[in-house]
Amino acid sequence: MKTAWYKEPWAYLVFGLPLISVVVGTTVFFIANKNADTVVVDDYYKKGKTINQDIRKYKLSQKLGIRFDMQISNNEVILKPTGIEKTFPVLNVNFYHVTIAERDFSVKLTPDGNGWMRQSFDQNVEGKWRVLVTPYDNKWKMQTTVALPQSQFSEFELQY
Repeated sequence: MKTAWYKEPWAYLVFGLPLISVVVGTTVFFIANKNADTVVVDDYYKKGKTINQDIRKYKLSQKLGIRFDMQISNNEVILKPTGIEKTFPVLNVNFYHVTIAERDFSVKLTPDGNGWMRQSFDQNVEGKWRVLVTPYDNKWKMQTTVALPQSQFSEFELQY
């Protein structure tokens, strides 16, 4: 005697597993599209081409002999010029969090009586950060990656 297909337990296994995988796959697809990764750049080729243009600014900072010792603690950033050129009217310092773009911020540093560049800020800076320093006229750039906070002065290691 034959039974109806819907009364067979194997029918639910044969049809149920593909149906479950389609539902899970569709759900993952919508979640991935709704929560896109902010680190990934849409036009990576064009971004890669501009990197070569930006390297000239990093090389200019090396050629000018610009160097700093850096300390970032207690919500204050201090840059102590140690290179050939030691006077700057204003420096722009941009902090880029390595994974969370919403935490990015920037500060403008001005010299104090010692010639050190310093500024206070309100953001929480614990973790790994990419720090980019540029002058007010944006002629050169310096960039490094650091784990913050730092209680001691450390050399600003130039990275491209």
